[in-house]
Amino acid sequence: MELLRKWLGHPEDIYNLLRFKMGGYRAVMPRMDTDSLGCGLRTCYQYLNQTSRSFAAVIQALDGELRHAVCIFYLVLRALDTVEDDMSIPLDVKVPMLHEFHSHLYEPDWKYTESKEKDRQVLEDFPTISMEFRNLSKVYQDVISDICHKMGVGMAEFLEKKVDSQHEWDKYCHYVAGLVGIGLSRLFSASELEDSIVGQDTDLANSMGLFLQKTNIIRDYLEDQVEGREFWPKEVWSRYAKKLSDLAKPENIDVAVQCLNELITNALHHVPDVLTYLSRLKNQSVFNFCAIPQVMAIATLAACYNNKQVFRGVVKIRKGQAVTLMMDATNIQAVKAIMYQYVEEIYQKIPSTDPSSNKTQQVIASIRAMSLPGSPMASRHHYSPIYLSCAMLLAALSWQYLSTLSKATEEFVQAGEN
Repeated sequence: MELLRKWLGHPEDIYNLLRFKMGGYRAVMPRMDTDSLGCGLRTCYQYLNQTSRSFAAVIQALDGELRHAVCIFYLVLRALDTVEDDMSIPLDVKVPMLHEFHSHLYEPDWKYTESKEKDRQVLEDFPTISMEFRNLSKVYQDVISDICHKMGVGMAEFLEKKVDSQHEWDKYCHYVAGLVGIGLSRLFSASELEDSIVGQDTDLANSMGLFLQKTNIIRDYLEDQVEGREFWPKEVWSRYAKKLSDLAKPENIDVAVQCLNELITNALHHVPDVLTYLSRLKNQSVFNFCAIPQVMAIATLAACYNNKQVFRGVVKIRKGQAVTLMMDATNIQAVKAIMYQYVEEIYQKIPSTDPSSNKTQQVIASIRAMSLPGSPMASRHHYSPIYLSCAMLLAALSWQYLSTLSKATEEFVQAGEN
C-alpha cells in the first residue's frame, strides 16, 4: 500500500509513466537504425549500451554524424576512466598510462588486457574503438584527442591528492566533467548543427559539466564514504566536523545538513550559466541531450536540500518525476519553468538559522531573474479536479502494474539517479 500512497500523492507521475511507456519517449529518444552500420560501429554502439544506461539512449538520438562522434568520444573517455578506477594498476604504471592514453588513439593495435574493472571490454577491444575514432572526420578527432589528453593529465594529478579547497573542487570537477562539457560543445559546433560560439565559450560549457558533477558528489556522500572516497571539499566540511566521515554520525546531523546546504548553494551558482548555454542551442536533438541531465540535476538538488536522508541512505527523484522531466525539457522556456519550480522548492525549505541562508537566497534570486515563468509550462503541474479524480481511480486500479512498469522504464531514467 505504500506504493499506492506514493502514486496517489503524485498523479502526474502515473499519466507521464503511461504516456512514456506508450511511445512518448520516442519524441526525445527516437530509435536508431543500427543495421546500416559497419561492423566496427555496431560493436561500438553495443559497448555504449553495455557501459552506460544514462547516456546510451540520448547519444543515439543525436542527429547525423555527430551521433557517431559523441559515441566514440564517450567510449574513449570510458576507457580512460576505467584505467583511473582500476586499483590493481600500480601508480608507477597508471600515471604514465593516463598521460599517454590519447596517443593510443593513433596506434591500431594498442589494447590493455589486464584490467579487473567491470567495463574492461573497452580496453580489451580498444583497437575497434580507435579504428572508428580514426574513421571520424579530422575535426572530430582533434577535439577527442585533445580532451582525452587534458583529462588524463588531470586524473593523474588527483590520484594522490585530496580535494581540499573550493578552488580544487572546481578544478577536480573541471577535469572529470567540465572537460567533457567543453569537448561536447566543440563537437556540436564542429558538426555545424550549432553555432561556433557554443564550442568557443568554454566557461559556459565548463559550468554545464560542473553542475552535473557537483550534484553527483553531493548526492553520493554516503556511497563514497562506504567506498573510501572523499570528494567534498575540506575547506567547507572542516567548518562543520573534524573528519568528513563524522557528518554521518547521528549526533552531528544538524551541522551535517548545514554543510550539505552550503555545497548545494555552491552548485546552484552554475544554473545561470546552464540557462545561458541552453538558450544558444538550435538543434532539437542537441538540446534534448544537454537539457535532460541538467533538469534531472536541479530536481536532485531540490530533493537533497536540507534533507537528513543524504547522510542515512540514497536520495533519488521518483521515476515518474524523471520521466516527466525528460518529456517536458524540450525547449528553453520549459527548462526555465522547471528550474524556477525547483529553486522555489529549495527556497521554501531554507531554514532561517542556516549559516548559508543569505547566500542561498541570493543565488535563487539570480536564477529567478532568468527563469520567471511566462509560458504554459510554468503551470504544467496544475491539474483539474476531474483529472485528479480519474488519476486517483487509475492509481487504485493499477498500482501493481505500475510497480512493474517503473522497472521497465528504469534504463531511460537513470540520468536522474546516476
